[in-house]
Amino acid sequence: MADKTTPTAPSLAPARIAQIFIRARDLERAIAFYRDVLGFKFLFQAPPQMAFFDCSGVRLLLGVPEKAEFDHPSSIIYFEIADIQGVFQTLKKCGVPFQAEPHVVHRGEGFELWLAEFQDSEDNTLALMSTIAK
Repeated sequence: MADKTTPTAPSLAPARIAQIFIRARDLERAIAFYRDVLGFKFLFQAPPQMAFFDCSGVRLLLGVPEKAEFDHPSSIIYFEIADIQGVFQTLKKCGVPFQAEPHVVHRGEGFELWLAEFQDSEDNTLALMSTIAK
């Protein structure tokens, strides 16, 4: 009788995320927001439609969509930070529109998970995330 085992497919594990695309309708405005408001390190620009930033080893690619099917808000990106209240206050003073103040979304054994969602200059939803030990 023939062996009917399923061949093992290649796996993405242990891949790491190298780059994330974030839609920008006005690239110069988006560059200013990610560089000057959020404080990400600007890496380089590939005119006329792309700019790259470093987020702790993951590249953020701000890009003007080339086709209509790519012209939609990006997935929500959660930025893990230690001081969610402090960063929230700083960004709020810079005029960043938040959907809500930092709030607990989960309580686990010995920790709380806090989130605060906001909009970038291009109407993409982003979030601050903080795990606080209790």
